[in-house]
Amino acid sequence: MAYDLKIINGQIYDGDGGAPFAANVAVSDGVIVEIGPCKASATTVIDAAGAIVTPGFIDLHTHYDGQVSWDETLSPSINHGVTTVVMGSCGVGFAPVRENDRDTLVRIMEGVEDIPGAALAEGITWDWESLPQYMDALDAKPHSIDFAVQVTHDPLRVYVMGERAVYNESATAEDIAEMQRLTREALEAGAVGFSTGRSDVHRSADGQWTPSSEASAEELAGIAGAMDGLGHGVLQAVNDFNLEREGDQFPVEFEILEQFAKAAKGRPFSLSLMQRDFAPDQWQRIIARAEDLSEDGLNIRLQVAPRGIGVTVGLQCTFHPFIGFPSYKKISQLPLAERVAAMRAPAFRAQLLTEESEKMAGDGTPVPPIADALLAAVDFVAAKTFLLGDNPEYEQTEETSVLHMAQEAGVDTLAMIYDLMLEDDGRALLYFPIYNYTGMNYDNVLTMMEHPLSIQGLSDGGAHVGTVCDSSFSTYLLSYWSRDRERGPRLELPEVIHRLTADIADYCGMEDRGRLKVGLKANINVIDYDKLRLYPPRMVQDLPAGGQRLLQDASGYRAVVVAGEVVVDQDAVTAARPGRLYRAGQSRAGQASSGAAA
Repeated sequence: MAYDLKIINGQIYDGDGGAPFAANVAVSDGVIVEIGPCKASATTVIDAAGAIVTPGFIDLHTHYDGQVSWDETLSPSINHGVTTVVMGSCGVGFAPVRENDRDTLVRIMEGVEDIPGAALAEGITWDWESLPQYMDALDAKPHSIDFAVQVTHDPLRVYVMGERAVYNESATAEDIAEMQRLTREALEAGAVGFSTGRSDVHRSADGQWTPSSEASAEELAGIAGAMDGLGHGVLQAVNDFNLEREGDQFPVEFEILEQFAKAAKGRPFSLSLMQRDFAPDQWQRIIARAEDLSEDGLNIRLQVAPRGIGVTVGLQCTFHPFIGFPSYKKISQLPLAERVAAMRAPAFRAQLLTEESEKMAGDGTPVPPIADALLAAVDFVAAKTFLLGDNPEYEQTEETSVLHMAQEAGVDTLAMIYDLMLEDDGRALLYFPIYNYTGMNYDNVLTMMEHPLSIQGLSDGGAHVGTVCDSSFSTYLLSYWSRDRERGPRLELPEVIHRLTADIADYCGMEDRGRLKVGLKANINVIDYDKLRLYPPRMVQDLPAGGQRLLQDASGYRAVVVAGEVVVDQDAVTAARPGRLYRAGQSRAGQASSGAAA
């Protein structure tokens, strides 16, 4: 028989973590039908000589819930070998929703995930009310890659409780029962899980805490009970354990999460794990408690990142060190070129550098108190702020920091930052790793990644678009950790690929993908591993309503294949749109045929 697609001459990394082997891969009707000689002809042939062939990557932690309405390609994830994204992380999303609550959800997403509200308001189609309708509406639109939907706590709470949800009132027994019913309904329609957010850093654009942030243990456990008796469904939570409040909140908060996880009756649960400078040992406490729960039989995983979780700062970005300075505030609404011209004036520069930042956090603003603390600690921030360079280097030392540059030049730290930001006509970008870089190296990141409970996540694809571009995590993990790192141990390439594919598929119960095996969906990457690289982040204005976002390009992706169709060819996105909604709970054959039908 003839195949639809054949990939020849490649080194196969099947996703299970074993040694690679030479073989060809044949695809028909969106499914892998042979791995071996594959002697029959094919409509399309990809020569993978000198390249590696891997399963398509799965991103466990994204926020494309709004972008999926208007962006067929789900960039920039598609540019980094990701063929399936799991949306609806951290409890924020857009379904279920009544018409008069749409703006509330936009304001929550705008504040929590730094996605321009105007872009969301203009770009979201809103052709749904319930979560099953949301899934159907999205699946009816063309997309390049696959996506999975989680039930998100904030819209669920607003839908059931109305204004009482926004003002953090306790849910009644009737409220909880209705949230559980709606969650079960969505899970039975194919939602992959349920997520919640409990972070003081997360606030709406109006400065309010998110609806789910103060939910009781009874509410969370009641909702998680929707998974009882189901063969699929995962739980996800983010929690900073109320770091900005008085006293040690960790024991109480972790107990709430424990009750939440146990109520799901054995379904997997994941929790974000990172090192925070203001609580440098908290990550170790999380690991210790997670180990105890795992020993007690709870299926718990810890979502980890492969580098510092940082912000990109510059005059085009959401944040930079001068946003609170009185002189800058006067020009902040001007176009970039006009701001740059004003800032280059010697008198303006001299005046601004005599000022101090005014308070940014407080009522009516989504800015968390930590931002004021960081703006006041200029040398502390500058000591771990870097220029990434044309070949971005994320694991730098204090000797290459902006603080060291200022000291070497004999100038004030703020003056150095000021001048650096004006380079490239005000388009220069600086990198500040807020989390995971307390020790100025990746020692703790490696410890997190190598822990047996770890799982790759936290890319936040589609979110924090004015400050972060961590959708490149997959490319970075592959190129830096298995090939380029010189400051410490590396990871083996088969293990890295396993982390990006089969490990996440198994956690989510995605039986039809994550491996190169006969009978599985043909989501495949062909990667020129030796030439794989990242480029510096860049700001573009391509969101609805003229909104801007950071993108980070990569090269080395010879082909990205979804359901047997090439969606990236030599690093360029094609016109193919085979991507579909992944519906959890379907059989492997059902998922594969759904993809082929697309």
